[in-house]
Amino acid sequence: MEERLQKILSKWGIASRREAEEMIVLKRVRINGALAHLGQKADPETDTITVDGKPISDLVRPALIYLLLHKPAGIVSTCDDPQGRPTVLHLLPKELRENQGIHPVGRLDAYSTGALILTNDGNLTFGLTHPSHSIPKTYRVLVKGHPPESVLQKWRQGVMLEGKKTRSAQVRLRESLADESCLEIILKEGRNRQIRRVAQLLGYPVIKLHRTAIGPIQLEKPGEPLLAEGSYRSLKDDEIRFLQEQIKHIPINDSAGFRSIKQS
Repeated sequence: MEERLQKILSKWGIASRREAEEMIVLKRVRINGALAHLGQKADPETDTITVDGKPISDLVRPALIYLLLHKPAGIVSTCDDPQGRPTVLHLLPKELRENQGIHPVGRLDAYSTGALILTNDGNLTFGLTHPSHSIPKTYRVLVKGHPPESVLQKWRQGVMLEGKKTRSAQVRLRESLADESCLEIILKEGRNRQIRRVAQLLGYPVIKLHRTAIGPIQLEKPGEPLLAEGSYRSLKDDEIRFLQEQIKHIPINDSAGFRSIKQS
């Protein structure tokens, strides 16, 4: 059966759909010897699909893997980095890092820390990074200064970024320190470096940004030890079911075309 090429590549664990789109644009993918193009369909049963000259039929489709990683600072949330910086895949053992198609779902910028999902389930990645998704993500944010309640309320109601207002957010003061404030922020969107940009715009720049949870998936659950920085664990069955439930309304054949992947 014919399917969009980026969907086929994600199913085979070669890349996420977004990364597959990048591979197609970079002319790394061919169908029956001809360069592939975005939006093209193929049938892996009858067509010869190659990536960097290697047929995907030579690859063994890996089992689906779902991980929660505690990302440290200084690690980039990509599968490879042109600048040679360490990526989240460097935190995994060789047997998970190679030929499994594991990739991060969404992004945390290099200086941020905390919860990040890794998987080789292309459909899940597509759904969770789709613009219509609204899984709440919880952050603990240390900012300079002491934002008053009026500023926090403005943040809650939404702030204009590049001509578009941010969605409403939950923002509360956790702790007031000498020259800094610790906030808890819950977002249902993930625009590029959104928290840092809003904080800067409001006059209270971010010092540290740490994501503690993605929906009910937490780095530290009551009665359980904190997942150590740089470590990972497999998602539990109920956590996987939660994520899959969140993407049911998103048409898996939807394709918005090529978009560069940004840090969030």
